Amino acid sequence: MLRHLKAAAAVSLLALIASHPAFAENRVALVIGNSAYRAVPALPNAQNDAGKMSEMLGAAGFEVTNAPDLSQDDLRKTIGEFAGKLAAKGPDTVALVFYAGHGIQVDGENFIVPVDVDPKREADIPLQAVRLNDVLNTLNSVPNKARIVMLDACRNNPFPAISQSTGRGLAMVDTKSGAPGTFISYSTSPGSEAEDGSGANSPYTAAVLNVAREPGLSIEDAFKRVRVAVNEATQGRQVPWESSSLTGDFRFFTAADAAQATAAGAAASAPKSAVTRSIDDWKRELQGKQPSAAYDLVLTENSIEAYEAFVVLFGESPFAARARTLLDRRKEMLAWNEATLINTPASYRAFVAAYPGSDLAATARKLEERVRNRSLNANAAVLPGAVPVNATPVPVNVASAPAACPCNIAPKQPKQPVRTRVERSEPEPKLKPKPVKRAAVPPPPPPRRVRPPTDDDVVYAPPPRVVVPPPIIGGGIVIGGGGYRPGGYRPGGYRPGGYQSGSRYPGGPRPPTGSQRYDYR
Repeated sequence: MLRHLKAAAAVSLLALIASHPAFAENRVALVIGNSAYRAVPALPNAQNDAGKMSEMLGAAGFEVTNAPDLSQDDLRKTIGEFAGKLAAKGPDTVALVFYAGHGIQVDGENFIVPVDVDPKREADIPLQAVRLNDVLNTLNSVPNKARIVMLDACRNNPFPAISQSTGRGLAMVDTKSGAPGTFISYSTSPGSEAEDGSGANSPYTAAVLNVAREPGLSIEDAFKRVRVAVNEATQGRQVPWESSSLTGDFRFFTAADAAQATAAGAAASAPKSAVTRSIDDWKRELQGKQPSAAYDLVLTENSIEAYEAFVVLFGESPFAARARTLLDRRKEMLAWNEATLINTPASYRAFVAAYPGSDLAATARKLEERVRNRSLNANAAVLPGAVPVNATPVPVNVASAPAACPCNIAPKQPKQPVRTRVERSEPEPKLKPKPVKRAAVPPPPPPRRVRPPTDDDVVYAPPPRVVVPPPIIGGGIVIGGGGYRPGGYRPGGYRPGGYQSGSRYPGGPRPPTGSQRYDYR
């Protein structure tokens, strides 16, 4: 018996420990309340909302950091420090950011407005405000279990005089196109304005404080109830909206039975898949219900199919006008979200053609022109000799980002229609031209000794002839036979070895005279 009592006590103790939020996970929260604006209308309830939210989150097991009335520099620094605290807690940590203050969308991008903003022209707003996407990128850059962002920021436009391309409220952000594990709650639907409230808190914050304290209520179910409560409090003027990519359950206050059910099942680690019901499914669901009950039911679901089914079945009820307004605005915002995801001139033209009277029509025309010019620049960049422009968006850390930084969550490209992009090739490496080698100049040939040309008119004399002296005529010594014969030669003849008498040689020496003669015998 005692053994059974001990076992039962141990089970009860484990259930009690498991029911405490800090047992399963670390929880850190950053609560920002911007109320005392210097150059734009102040928001009295923003500080009150931040204070009450800090109390509720502290009771839910969060380690809360309060940051009231932040300038742009302080806002960036605070978010960076919060990311550092989140990283120090480890990956099994839930991060929550609550913001109350002014918010605005410019050119389809959402901005959080610090208290020191003072724009002189529309182009100053992105430079002086903080992009919501920068905050989300900073949280996504740190490993954590879940990221919850609550924005009570869709209030009236604080810059009506200089804002020509701002839409009402904030633009739609689909968490399913970003990192899983994110939950974003807006105080009103995309493209709508939220009310500051006449009481101590805004309608949105008051509903969250009331609903979130219910033990064992999942965050998705809690904000469905918040949507119904805010819609009733504002008589249909304000309908909160949320987007979730959470992969596990989260409860502000955990009951013992809910903790045991979560631990027993595998749903805590398995991604959730929402089941979309058709219009006919909703007609069967709403058939036979009272208009007020049916309206609360479709408001909880907050889908186009649910609103269309309600309008068909309860078109004559007092709630039909509210349902039609919500339906039309939801269709318009979905079309706008699709146009920005496709991000081509054709997508923006299609939006303007479908909704020419929309408050986003001017923004659509502006973005159409911007994308067209960007495409022209991209085409020019791929020409030979041009330097291509790199537009790969990089996630920005708010703590170290400059005033002008990239904004949107990197959207997931829709399957249909396919977005047309201009493919940009990587820049070809510039090759240095090879130096031209000069041809080796051969050395000049040695000077050649050239004889002057001969004159063709020069006449050379023949070589001199060998002149043999003629014989002596008329006497002389005759050599021959070894003797001497006086009297010389015979008359009229010649002696052997001599010449005939009287012979002459032109040009030669004259023959000897007198009695001299030679005998060549």
